Amino acid sequence: MTTAVRLAVAAGTLAVLIWSVGTSPFLDGLRAVDGAALAAASGLAVLTTVCCAWRWRIVARGLGVDLPLGTAVAAYYRSLFLNVTLPGGVVGDVHRGISHGRDTSDVGRALRAVAWERTAGQVVQVVVTVAVLLVLPSPVRATMPLVALALLAAAAALVLVTRARPPVRRLRRAAARDVRDGLLARRAWAPIALASVLVVAGHALTFLIAARTAGVTAPPSQLLPLALLVLLAAALPNIGGWGPREGVTAWAFAAAGLGASLGVATAVVYGVMVLVATLPGAAVLGVGILARRERVAHA
Repeated sequence: MTTAVRLAVAAGTLAVLIWSVGTSPFLDGLRAVDGAALAAASGLAVLTTVCCAWRWRIVARGLGVDLPLGTAVAAYYRSLFLNVTLPGGVVGDVHRGISHGRDTSDVGRALRAVAWERTAGQVVQVVVTVAVLLVLPSPVRATMPLVALALLAAAAALVLVTRARPPVRRLRRAAARDVRDGLLARRAWAPIALASVLVVAGHALTFLIAARTAGVTAPPSQLLPLALLVLLAAALPNIGGWGPREGVTAWAFAAAGLGASLGVATAVVYGVMVLVATLPGAAVLGVGILARRERVAHA
């Protein structure tokens, strides 16, 4: 699927949603945002961003690329800001990898570190989500045993396919070295898993705060599975963070008996909270631009 098609799907999701529920839930969500919610989101973002940067540093060092934690935190904030303001949702990660690669004179290895860091986080997120959805009531609980089996079958099939053809085997050996050195090394896998769990927890808590801010009164045990479903949808191609997230939130809230409109309002509150929480990344981006101009002026 091309980038244009992915963006068209995201835009179409928003268009269908507006046609279905109208603009009122979007406006209600914007009006509901308050200073307390934004402060909470910004505070939680510090935790999650530091954890993400720590995870990235561990993976990069495992692949033989030096990355100070302070540099990683600043670059990760910049990456998050670009991801939530530009179409696609991955521009910031590509920029982060290329910038780090230029600083270390190894763009290829730096991009691989970013790719494996994001992959590790998403794998842990899927595992946590499946575990929670198997335990707590949700609109998809009945299908979760099948989903868990399907994921295991897909993993087994991937292993078989990579062993079947020589070109794929060469790629598999290269990927296996990266995974062994960057993710599964004795001093790496536990911190990576811990950091990833903390990131998921921070994002889920941010969503729960958004729901409360939007006026949802359901207990956390009912909202947590919905939050994790929405967080998975947020990883899909989007337009500045918008699109699939709002669509899945509307569906999940409707299926849980909370109402699609309240789901859209919650998604809007969450989107604003996330945007404000990533604003330090705009400052990092601006400082970087000014520094480059200064270097060019004195070259």
